[in-house]
Amino acid sequence: MSPETLEPQQWVENYADMMYRFTLVRVKDPEAAEELVQATFFAALKSQYTFAGKSSEKTWLFGILKHKTMDYFRSGEKHISIDLTSTEDADRISFDATGHMTPKPASWNMNPEKAAENSALAKVLAKCLSGLPEKLHKLFVLKEIDGLSSEEICKEFNIKPTNLWVILHRTRNQLKLCLESNWLNTKLRFL
Repeated sequence: MSPETLEPQQWVENYADMMYRFTLVRVKDPEAAEELVQATFFAALKSQYTFAGKSSEKTWLFGILKHKTMDYFRSGEKHISIDLTSTEDADRISFDATGHMTPKPASWNMNPEKAAENSALAKVLAKCLSGLPEKLHKLFVLKEIDGLSSEEICKEFNIKPTNLWVILHRTRNQLKLCLESNWLNTKLRFL
């Protein structure tokens, strides 16, 4: 695809909703998500003649959006301070001498691939993600959804790898508890 084959007049219709949802999961602020999508379209318009065609139009736009989102995060707090000594619900999860979680996670009786396609589960996951404190949400999304390396995240937010590990561990535990509570209740309503 070359700049001549880009279709800027179709970007809003073809990609705006998808890009907005993608961004909203990451920034948790509807206005900021809208602004980031608009900034992406503006940046793409300005640089459309430099588009080399090494990817699809959609991939190129999402690449710009990811950079705009990282800029958004950079413009916020550089240092994340999280009280790692507080006792949260996530701390109710512990491990036995063999390293197994206690209590054991409840069985969902569902194939993971089918669970990923389940819209009700997706809604519960979105609810659980949005219920996370903003700083935990930001780090979790960057690591687990956007796939940034631990080194990049630690450098960007000036935290140590051990702190990042603890933060991600507690975040996963909070999500686990939220998902178990909300998803299992949702599943029971459909039985």
